[in-house]
Amino acid sequence: MSPLSKRAQTRFVVLPPTSGVAAARVFRNVEQDTFSHSRLLNEMQRFRGSMYLRDGAIQRSDLTADGRHHTEVDDRSWHVLSLDHHNRVCACLRFVDETRAAGFDDLLIRRAALADSPELGDRFRAAVEDRMRDARRMGMNFGEVGGWAVAEEHRHTLEPLRIILATYALLELLGGSLGVATATYRHESAPMLRRIGLGGMLSAGEELPSYYDPHYGCHMQVLQFDSRNPNPKYRGWVTELESDLTSARVVCRQVPVVRESPAVDSLPARLLRGFELAPPLPA
Repeated sequence: MSPLSKRAQTRFVVLPPTSGVAAARVFRNVEQDTFSHSRLLNEMQRFRGSMYLRDGAIQRSDLTADGRHHTEVDDRSWHVLSLDHHNRVCACLRFVDETRAAGFDDLLIRRAALADSPELGDRFRAAVEDRMRDARRMGMNFGEVGGWAVAEEHRHTLEPLRIILATYALLELLGGSLGVATATYRHESAPMLRRIGLGGMLSAGEELPSYYDPHYGCHMQVLQFDSRNPNPKYRGWVTELESDLTSARVVCRQVPVVRESPAVDSLPARLLRGFELAPPLPA
């Protein structure tokens, strides 16, 4: 397959969570710029909101007053953004690291409609927790991929594939991850993800079926992934994108530096003048 970068018309920007700043050392083009991080995050949320609203996946009431699709996990997620030649967001995908979650009830995916199914809810929970244990046993990260959106004018290009493979590449740069995703059948998203390398969620060796989600008004499926194992057809492109991401623009929030009060013994003598302890009284 020909190099993906030669066929791309967009460029990547990565937004780490605050807790991911240290991990961003694998990148060579890191900026500490809270204003730019907030601006790009807000732009991504407006873009994602407009795409989801147009597709009928959400209602206008799901957006903020300024049109953003804001979710509670956005601030603690890694975001891969594609910017077009006008520097506008034209595709996005996020990964929320849930490696330290104690169990299913601490995960974002607990809100999937499948969790409330009388027939499948318990099997779903057990399957996800099995995957969490697999990640711990193998010393890998665990999390959920979501928030996938692609501008209409890019949906019949390589961009949908490219943003997903770039997320595989990001996860490999961060040490590798097992995880889960809820995928819609709108625009054939779930089948596309399966072709790229995600698979059905397994419970006792059987794949959990698709389900209807009334919130999104469509059929969905829970998929699982291993960032080490995309479809072999795309392995070379993931490796190429790992190299691309190490030099991509990575915009972090500035983390406030907490300065400890200096010990009294380390203060200059001139600052202590007038506060000398009185000599002990003679016995």
